[in-house]
Amino acid sequence: MKDKPLRVLVVDDSPTMRRLIRAGIETHPRIQVVGEAGNAIEARDAVKALQPDVMTLDVEMPGMSGIEFLERLMRARPMPVIMLSTLTGAGSDASVRALSLGAVDCVEKPHFGDARATFEQLTRMLLVAADARVGRGRAHVARAALPPTGSGWRWNGRWILIGSSTGGVEALETVLQNFPANCPPTLITQHMPAQFLRSFAARLNATMQPNVRVATDGLRPGAGDVIIAPGDNHMRLSPGGDSLRLSGAPKRSGHRPSVDEMFGSALPHAQQIIAAILTGMGRDGAEEMLRLRQAGARCIGQNADSCVVYGMPRVAHSLGAVEEQLPLAAIGPRLLELAAA
Repeated sequence: MKDKPLRVLVVDDSPTMRRLIRAGIETHPRIQVVGEAGNAIEARDAVKALQPDVMTLDVEMPGMSGIEFLERLMRARPMPVIMLSTLTGAGSDASVRALSLGAVDCVEKPHFGDARATFEQLTRMLLVAADARVGRGRAHVARAALPPTGSGWRWNGRWILIGSSTGGVEALETVLQNFPANCPPTLITQHMPAQFLRSFAARLNATMQPNVRVATDGLRPGAGDVIIAPGDNHMRLSPGGDSLRLSGAPKRSGHRPSVDEMFGSALPHAQQIIAAILTGMGRDGAEEMLRLRQAGARCIGQNADSCVVYGMPRVAHSLGAVEEQLPLAAIGPRLLELAAA
């Protein structure tokens, strides 16, 4: 029910921060803070007693950390969680871990003097999280049955382009777990702050077979490369289709980096492109995916049941941009099938 009050539990070890968060989000008429907790034990008890719809959770808490509590919560009583974190290196690493565990999103902690924008963002994310699908767990699948690197599996020359937003960390980890060390050149635009993206790329590079890194201007990706757009620039294919161009141009579809920018830049090479659009709110990527499909690209969308937020894939499907809608666990193997010689 869109007019039903959204019951929020605020978890932070700082009483001052809890008061700030409460005051900042309760300005929205639909949001009701039903309780506060200063540590993981208090949070556990409050969840049982108050049955909140959504939780804000501090990443860095003494004792049991927010990450450890989130992991236990998602096993015992899955619910939408928005993490609050600093943008320090350690805070960013923890935030990416939280997103991998199933948190809907991460928001930078408010700073005195510029808290208004943070609370507006947090309020928007709480409203989105209320409708998010959580608790299904990652659909762990075995790696695709590919021959060893450099032997039987051969690349047909097509590049893979993937766009994602809310819920994208967990989704991308699931897709990429199938990719071999000699995978096709793969470009990813994920909506996330720059510092979080650097931590995410490092995490993927340490756990996946391909070489995963953040894009730099002029980079020429090759087989085995997975390249992620930086958090403050659009990532585009060059006119020649063999290198990357970064741009600080204005936001498109509400974002920089924008999936529409990445997909649109690939239009001259559409017949050599496989595009996928994953979980996320809004419509970024949908319009340019339609143009890619019309020009000969192969286009895959994540289905509603496996999305955290069925926004971007829904719009793409409604426009006719998607030729196949697949559950998350099937997308990685299908992308590799389309890219195989």
